[in-house]
Amino acid sequence: MTNRLRRAGGFAAVSTLALAAPELGQAAAVPFAAIAVLAAFVVDDGPLFELFARPNDHREGRLYGLAGFSLAAAGLAVFATIPTVPMSESVFAAAVIVVGFGNLGRALVAELSTEEFLGVAGFVAVGCLAATAAQLIVATQLPEPLDLSRFAFLGAVAALVAALLRSMLFPRDDPLVVLSVGLVLWLFAELVLAVSPILVGAGLAITVVLGYVSYALGTASVPGMLTGVLLGLLAVVLGGVGWFLALMAFFAIGGLSSKYRYEEKKARGVAEENEGARGTGNVLANSAVALAAVLGFAATAHGDVPAWPLALAFAGSVSTALGDTLSSEIGGLYDEPRLVTTLEPVEPGTDGAITWQGELAGLSGAAIVAAIAAVSMPLGFQPIVGAGIVLAAGFVGMTVDSLLGAAVEGDLLGNQAVNFAATLAGAIAAVGFGVLLAW
Repeated sequence: MTNRLRRAGGFAAVSTLALAAPELGQAAAVPFAAIAVLAAFVVDDGPLFELFARPNDHREGRLYGLAGFSLAAAGLAVFATIPTVPMSESVFAAAVIVVGFGNLGRALVAELSTEEFLGVAGFVAVGCLAATAAQLIVATQLPEPLDLSRFAFLGAVAALVAALLRSMLFPRDDPLVVLSVGLVLWLFAELVLAVSPILVGAGLAITVVLGYVSYALGTASVPGMLTGVLLGLLAVVLGGVGWFLALMAFFAIGGLSSKYRYEEKKARGVAEENEGARGTGNVLANSAVALAAVLGFAATAHGDVPAWPLALAFAGSVSTALGDTLSSEIGGLYDEPRLVTTLEPVEPGTDGAITWQGELAGLSGAAIVAAIAAVSMPLGFQPIVGAGIVLAAGFVGMTVDSLLGAAVEGDLLGNQAVNFAATLAGAIAAVGFGVLLAW
């Protein structure tokens, strides 16, 4: 057994103290605070030091890694046990335990393989199971419903968010991961009152398979894959099958288009960086508006707010994202591009340049999302009308992307900011068209 595995086991053991939160009440932070004090000021040698010490701890002679982890858990415990704060003890326990046991899962895999994907898979699998079990154990100590499917959904969200942050941060940043996961999990615990076990199971299975395929084909980096899996899970649970299918169409078709004739695009200077593998920034830039729409839909699902504007916003943003992606990836393969603002010929790869082939490909992508949304989402209109709204919104968003590319990209805005603005424009256009037709 390596030092790394022993250390991960020690941190996982410490994280299980969160299970005592219902019994300890407002004293739930005390055990973690005591460990933080001992780690930072008392234990500087001996077996305990060697068990928990990270490389930096050896150099500094203090268990600052354990102290930071325990202090973050203590802070979250205080927050979760304040009577006026609606964060539950089960959310607190899941947030702490998912990090401790997720790191243990990754360390277990590292004993056998150094493959990054397998390490992340170990983190997510063990973290998800541990977080789900933690909620179940805590709930049995409280007058709280034992909803296993809801616990599994929240456990999966916790594991994916923690794995995503862990893939982008350093091991010493565990305190930030614990606090971030706790706040995110609190949000979803408030939004999701009940979930379908079939949707959770199917959503997880399909998104994990598609995530692996995207990584294996090189269309997404590991962080990009995790982001896509997380967004897909949220779409199917918070929205429904139609929302999920529309988003998956963007991820699948958009990802494959970035690899299509990649070497030729690379030679022309119009290829995506990182061999076409899309990272978290790219995925979020194209999906943040859609995520906000599905969160808004979930937040208003139990009230009197109509659903169709949020559904249209989601579909319009995804239509824009896929349309713009295909327009760029396909259009970049053709000669004689013209600047959208003046229609003057420009060099391939010029920001704001368009070709008729790219525009046609983009409209085809927008039409795919429009068709999916029209037959499987609550757009509030007959399918043909709904499809027309989403297609028109996708065209508006694509055009905004080209106009911003010609006017400000590179000087004032980066590519990801332009993508976000374009998807926002597509969402606004879809809602605007819907309101006009509703009148």
